[in-house]
Amino acid sequence: MLKLGGVRSGGLKAGAALLALSLAGCAALPGGGPAPLDTFELSAPPLDARGHSRRQILIAQPSALKALDSQNIVIKPSARSIQYLKGAQWADRLPLIVQARLAETFQRSGSFAGVGKPGEGLAIDYQVIVEIRSFEVRVEGGEQAEVDLFVRILNDRNGEVRASKSFTATAPVSGSGNQAYIGALDSAFGDAARDIVRWTDSVI
Repeated sequence: MLKLGGVRSGGLKAGAALLALSLAGCAALPGGGPAPLDTFELSAPPLDARGHSRRQILIAQPSALKALDSQNIVIKPSARSIQYLKGAQWADRLPLIVQARLAETFQRSGSFAGVGKPGEGLAIDYQVIVEIRSFEVRVEGGEQAEVDLFVRILNDRNGEVRASKSFTATAPVSGSGNQAYIGALDSAFGDAARDIVRWTDSVI
């Protein structure tokens, strides 16, 4: 059971679908300094190609409220309260991680002529604009991860929104400790990312 205020993990275990990183320069000091943080990434899910488009797309940096626009990992003990997972953090600000892994998922699909991020020099046809509405572990009614990403497909040639849709995915927390909570978040993100890529392919 997750205690309010978060949990500490006794260590990290390597997983095939989840990359856990050691935080450089944050080891405990002999005199009793701060304990090292568990630092986590997300993984890009595997995805079967469903055709090949001539379109080139740009994955914009997602927007998010301040509680999600950081390295903190959000835990929701109730609908109106937010806490952070104790002793753990994302490897970068969450929107940057979501952007990178979503771009990688689009690239893995093989369904587009080009996929990039701002500054990479592609002649863009469409932008994929994401708002992170939730990315958290919910405690009420059983521990489960919830990811809610609202996506707009913007025609880069004329500025018109081609389509928009909300993608919500959940995954139960299996086990205890930081690794279990991140594993559930990674699984929920993977489901949402696959759905976003397939939907984008279908609307452009």
